[in-house]
Amino acid sequence: MEPFFLSSPSDVLRAFHTLFFLQGFANDILASVMRISLGFFASATCAVPIGILMGRSRVVDALLTPITSFIRYLPVPALLPFCILWLGIGETEKIMVVFIGVFFQLVLMIADVARRVPGELIELSSSFGASRRATLIRVVVPYSLPQVFDSLRVTIGWAWGWVMLAELVGASSGIGYMILKSQRYLLNANMICGLLTVGLLGVITDALFRFLSTLLFKWR
Repeated sequence: MEPFFLSSPSDVLRAFHTLFFLQGFANDILASVMRISLGFFASATCAVPIGILMGRSRVVDALLTPITSFIRYLPVPALLPFCILWLGIGETEKIMVVFIGVFFQLVLMIADVARRVPGELIELSSSFGASRRATLIRVVVPYSLPQVFDSLRVTIGWAWGWVMLAELVGASSGIGYMILKSQRYLLNANMICGLLTVGLLGVITDALFRFLSTLLFKWR
Protein backbone atom coordinates (compact mmCIF):
# COMPACT_ATOMS: atom_id res chain seq x y z
CA MET A 1 0.00 0.00 0.00
CA GLU A 2 1.16 3.54 -0.71
CA PRO A 3 2.91 5.25 2.26
CA PHE A 4 0.40 8.09 1.89
CA PHE A 5 -2.32 5.73 3.17
CA LEU A 6 -0.36 3.45 5.50
CA SER A 7 3.06 4.23 6.95
CA SER A 8 5.79 1.61 7.12
CA PRO A 9 7.02 0.21 10.47
CA SER A 10 10.24 2.21 10.16
CA ASP A 11 8.26 5.42 9.66
CA VAL A 12 6.18 4.63 12.73
CA LEU A 13 9.30 4.03 14.83
CA ARG A 14 10.77 7.35 13.69
CA ALA A 15 7.46 9.03 14.49
CA PHE A 16 7.52 7.56 18.00
CA HIS A 17 11.01 8.99 18.51
CA THR A 18 9.97 12.41 17.25
CA LEU A 19 6.76 12.49 19.28
CA PHE A 20 8.40 11.52 22.56
CA PHE A 21 11.68 13.41 22.36
CA LEU A 22 10.74 16.49 20.33
CA GLN A 23 6.99 17.05 20.65
CA GLY A 24 6.23 16.16 24.29
CA PHE A 25 3.96 13.20 23.57
CA ALA A 26 4.49 11.97 27.14
CA ASN A 27 2.51 14.98 28.36
CA ASP A 28 -0.37 14.05 26.06
CA ILE A 29 -0.34 10.50 27.43
CA LEU A 30 -0.34 11.81 31.00
CA ALA A 31 -3.27 14.13 30.23
CA SER A 32 -5.35 11.27 28.81
CA VAL A 33 -4.48 8.95 31.71
CA MET A 34 -5.49 11.59 34.25
CA ARG A 35 -8.81 12.22 32.51
CA ILE A 36 -9.73 8.58 32.22
CA SER A 37 -8.63 7.89 35.80
CA LEU A 38 -10.77 10.66 37.27
CA GLY A 39 -13.80 9.94 35.10
CA PHE A 40 -13.67 6.21 35.64
CA PHE A 41 -13.06 6.48 39.39
CA ALA A 42 -16.02 8.86 39.75
CA SER A 43 -18.32 6.60 37.74
CA ALA A 44 -17.23 3.46 39.60
CA THR A 45 -17.61 5.16 42.99
CA CYS A 46 -21.22 6.04 42.14
CA ALA A 47 -22.20 2.98 40.09
CA VAL A 48 -21.08 0.21 42.46
CA PRO A 49 -23.21 1.11 45.52
CA ILE A 50 -26.17 2.22 43.40
CA GLY A 51 -25.99 -0.94 41.31
CA ILE A 52 -25.89 -3.19 44.36
CA LEU A 53 -28.92 -1.42 45.83
CA MET A 54 -30.76 -1.74 42.50
CA GLY A 55 -29.99 -5.46 42.43
CA ARG A 56 -31.21 -6.14 45.96
CA SER A 57 -34.04 -3.63 46.45
CA ARG A 58 -37.21 -3.80 44.39
CA VAL A 59 -38.09 -0.21 45.25
CA VAL A 60 -34.73 1.18 44.16
CA ASP A 61 -34.78 -1.05 41.09
CA ALA A 62 -38.25 0.16 40.09
CA LEU A 63 -37.25 3.80 40.53
CA LEU A 64 -33.85 3.82 38.84
CA THR A 65 -33.75 1.05 36.24
CA PRO A 66 -36.16 2.71 33.73
CA ILE A 67 -34.24 6.00 33.89
CA THR A 68 -30.85 4.30 33.68
CA SER A 69 -31.93 2.06 30.83
CA PHE A 70 -33.27 5.05 28.88
CA ILE A 71 -30.09 7.10 29.25
CA ARG A 72 -27.94 4.05 28.48
CA TYR A 73 -29.28 3.99 24.93
CA LEU A 74 -28.54 7.66 24.28
CA PRO A 75 -25.39 7.89 22.13
CA VAL A 76 -22.59 9.59 24.03
CA PRO A 77 -21.39 11.52 20.93
CA ALA A 78 -24.85 13.14 20.75
CA LEU A 79 -24.49 14.26 24.38
CA LEU A 80 -21.06 15.78 23.80
CA PRO A 81 -22.43 19.16 22.59
CA PHE A 82 -24.49 19.45 25.78
CA CYS A 83 -21.42 18.68 27.92
CA ILE A 84 -19.53 21.44 26.12
CA LEU A 85 -22.48 23.84 26.43
CA TRP A 86 -22.92 23.23 30.16
CA LEU A 87 -19.33 22.62 31.26
CA GLY A 88 -17.19 24.39 28.68
CA ILE A 89 -14.20 22.80 26.96
CA GLY A 90 -12.02 22.36 30.04
CA GLU A 91 -11.07 19.26 31.95
CA THR A 92 -14.45 18.92 33.65
CA GLU A 93 -16.19 18.35 30.30
CA LYS A 94 -13.78 15.59 29.28
CA ILE A 95 -14.06 13.85 32.64
CA MET A 96 -17.85 14.07 32.41
CA VAL A 97 -17.86 12.43 28.97
CA VAL A 98 -15.98 9.46 30.45
CA PHE A 99 -18.35 9.41 33.43
CA ILE A 100 -21.48 9.38 31.26
CA GLY A 101 -20.05 6.76 28.90
CA VAL A 102 -19.24 4.38 31.75
CA PHE A 103 -21.72 5.00 34.57
CA PHE A 104 -25.03 4.05 32.98
CA GLN A 105 -23.61 0.85 31.51
CA LEU A 106 -21.72 -0.10 34.65
CA VAL A 107 -24.58 0.46 37.08
CA LEU A 108 -26.80 -2.03 35.24
CA MET A 109 -23.97 -4.58 35.10
CA ILE A 110 -23.45 -4.26 38.86
CA ALA A 111 -27.19 -4.60 39.49
CA ASP A 112 -27.22 -7.81 37.46
CA VAL A 113 -24.29 -9.12 39.51
CA ALA A 114 -26.10 -8.37 42.78
CA ARG A 115 -29.24 -10.15 41.56
CA ARG A 116 -27.24 -13.35 41.01
CA VAL A 117 -26.35 -13.77 44.69
CA PRO A 118 -27.75 -17.22 45.62
CA GLY A 119 -30.98 -17.04 47.56
CA GLU A 120 -29.68 -19.79 49.87
CA LEU A 121 -27.05 -17.42 51.24
CA ILE A 122 -29.64 -14.72 51.89
CA GLU A 123 -31.96 -17.18 53.64
CA LEU A 124 -29.10 -18.60 55.70
CA SER A 125 -28.05 -15.18 56.93
CA SER A 126 -31.66 -14.35 57.79
CA SER A 127 -32.00 -17.59 59.74
CA PHE A 128 -29.07 -16.50 61.89
CA GLY A 129 -30.87 -13.27 62.69
CA ALA A 130 -28.97 -10.93 60.35
CA SER A 131 -30.79 -7.74 59.39
CA ARG A 132 -31.23 -6.74 55.77
CA ARG A 133 -28.43 -4.20 56.14
CA ALA A 134 -26.08 -6.76 57.68
CA THR A 135 -26.95 -9.26 54.95
CA LEU A 136 -26.20 -6.66 52.30
CA ILE A 137 -22.84 -5.73 53.81
CA ARG A 138 -21.62 -9.15 54.93
CA VAL A 139 -23.11 -11.45 52.30
CA VAL A 140 -24.13 -9.64 49.12
CA VAL A 141 -21.14 -7.33 48.84
CA PRO A 142 -18.40 -9.93 49.51
CA TYR A 143 -20.05 -12.45 47.17
CA SER A 144 -20.40 -9.85 44.41
CA LEU A 145 -16.95 -8.25 44.61
CA PRO A 146 -15.11 -10.56 42.17
CA GLN A 147 -17.81 -10.10 39.51
CA VAL A 148 -17.91 -6.36 40.25
CA PHE A 149 -14.19 -6.22 39.63
CA ASP A 150 -14.66 -8.03 36.32
CA SER A 151 -17.29 -5.47 35.32
CA LEU A 152 -14.88 -2.67 36.14
CA ARG A 153 -12.22 -4.32 33.99
CA VAL A 154 -14.60 -4.46 31.04
CA THR A 155 -15.92 -0.92 31.32
CA ILE A 156 -12.53 0.75 31.69
CA GLY A 157 -11.89 -0.47 28.16
CA TRP A 158 -14.93 1.51 27.03
CA ALA A 159 -13.65 4.51 28.97
CA TRP A 160 -10.59 4.69 26.71
CA GLY A 161 -12.89 5.14 23.74
CA TRP A 162 -14.84 7.92 25.43
CA VAL A 163 -11.76 9.88 26.48
CA MET A 164 -10.54 9.75 22.88
CA LEU A 165 -13.90 11.15 21.78
CA ALA A 166 -13.71 13.96 24.34
CA GLU A 167 -10.22 14.90 23.18
CA LEU A 168 -11.29 15.22 19.55
CA VAL A 169 -13.37 18.32 20.37
CA GLY A 170 -12.05 21.44 22.05
CA ALA A 171 -8.88 19.90 23.45
CA SER A 172 -5.31 21.19 23.48
CA SER A 173 -3.66 18.05 24.85
CA GLY A 174 -4.15 14.30 25.03
CA ILE A 175 -3.67 11.34 22.73
CA GLY A 176 -6.92 12.04 20.89
CA TYR A 177 -5.87 15.64 20.30
CA MET A 178 -2.53 14.47 18.89
CA ILE A 179 -4.30 12.05 16.53
CA LEU A 180 -6.67 14.76 15.31
CA LYS A 181 -3.84 17.24 14.81
CA SER A 182 -1.86 14.64 12.88
CA GLN A 183 -4.89 13.87 10.70
CA ARG A 184 -5.14 17.51 9.67
CA TYR A 185 -1.59 17.45 8.35
CA LEU A 186 -1.81 13.89 6.94
CA LEU A 187 0.81 12.58 9.38
CA ASN A 188 -0.26 8.95 9.15
CA ALA A 189 2.70 7.64 11.13
CA ASN A 190 1.79 9.87 14.05
CA MET A 191 -1.82 8.68 13.96
CA ILE A 192 -0.67 5.07 14.03
CA CYS A 193 1.57 5.90 16.99
CA GLY A 194 -1.44 7.28 18.83
CA LEU A 195 -3.52 4.18 18.14
CA LEU A 196 -0.71 1.86 19.18
CA THR A 197 -0.23 3.85 22.37
CA VAL A 198 -3.91 3.56 23.29
CA GLY A 199 -3.84 -0.17 22.59
CA LEU A 200 -0.71 -0.64 24.71
CA LEU A 201 -2.16 1.37 27.60
CA GLY A 202 -5.35 -0.71 27.35
CA VAL A 203 -3.38 -3.95 27.56
CA ILE A 204 -1.45 -2.65 30.57
CA THR A 205 -4.67 -1.57 32.27
CA ASP A 206 -6.30 -4.95 31.65
CA ALA A 207 -3.24 -6.79 32.97
CA LEU A 208 -3.27 -4.60 36.09
CA PHE A 209 -6.93 -5.41 36.76
CA ARG A 210 -6.27 -9.12 36.27
CA PHE A 211 -3.34 -8.97 38.69
CA LEU A 212 -5.33 -7.09 41.32
CA SER A 213 -8.22 -9.54 40.93
CA THR A 214 -5.89 -12.48 41.55
CA LEU A 215 -4.31 -10.68 44.49
CA LEU A 216 -7.54 -9.56 46.16
CA PHE A 217 -9.69 -12.62 45.52
CA LYS A 218 -7.40 -15.58 46.06
CA TRP A 219 -10.35 -17.59 47.40
CA ARG A 220 -12.20 -17.22 44.11
